Amino acid sequence: MVADAVPAVDELPLEIEEFLVWLSSERGRSRNTIQAYRRDLRGYHRWLHERGSDPLGATHADLTAFVAERHASGSAPSTVARQIAALRMLHRYLATEQYRPDDPTARLDGVRVPSGIPKPLTEAQIASLLDAVIGHEPLHLRDRALLELLYGTGARISEIVGLSVGDIDFDEALVRVYGKGGKERIVPYGSAAERAIDDWFSPSGRARLVPDRWKRRDDAEAVFLNQRGGRLSRQGAWLVIKRYGERAGITEHLSPHVLRHSCATHLLDHGADLRIVQEMLGHASISTTQVYTKVSQERLWEVYRMAHPRAVAS
Repeated sequence: MVADAVPAVDELPLEIEEFLVWLSSERGRSRNTIQAYRRDLRGYHRWLHERGSDPLGATHADLTAFVAERHASGSAPSTVARQIAALRMLHRYLATEQYRPDDPTARLDGVRVPSGIPKPLTEAQIASLLDAVIGHEPLHLRDRALLELLYGTGARISEIVGLSVGDIDFDEALVRVYGKGGKERIVPYGSAAERAIDDWFSPSGRARLVPDRWKRRDDAEAVFLNQRGGRLSRQGAWLVIKRYGERAGITEHLSPHVLRHSCATHLLDHGADLRIVQEMLGHASISTTQVYTKVSQERLWEVYRMAHPRAVAS
């Protein structure tokens, strides 16, 4: 009977559930962001529970100890920074909504995260990756269209697997994607992606993966299907990239986001305007896009040192 009175450690208290609903409905946070916050806050709640406390009674000392323990566990600075951001948002909400009289994160020190420079693939590596898709079976056509669209648009993996058929303008070679916070943008894709998408939507492609009966209405509208006729997941798309990366001999630093980095870098290499790249990638701030200019400058210097006879002193 006593055990029944104690809530499950992994069951979040009502005030946190209300906070997550507020994040989604009032702040427009994406489903992936809400899931990340839920994971972080569940860990925080469990940590407090083990110490006989909860978010309504947590002190500044508790928060400091929690962050110190995260550092000691070997968590990456970016991970700790994300967790601190979740805690700040939660406790600011709890104070604003008068669940508690104070905000214990007000004096909490932040975490300095080293600015990572994207590691794009070279244009030759991109060509090798795309050429690794050999065959005309439905999955080959799907994988080629997936890779071409990821690189051709610079879209996030979640944006691409979330596409519905109505989001593609086949006549104008445009795709409508929904970014962070549900923000919509229209992105063009090139002739290589256009051919790959047309092949995927031919009778030899997507149509052959359509099941006799759809399990979900959302699956019927999905651009990319898995072998069972359901919407292709982010994990499934990641595995596609990994598979062809291995075939192309690209085994390090390859992920869906690397294709996004590569698209942006190659656009700038070939003279694209920074503002256009910002709009295409869906960056809220131009400073986020500017990191790619540094990458391009470093690559420019690399090529210059290799090619110019007077670049290196003899």
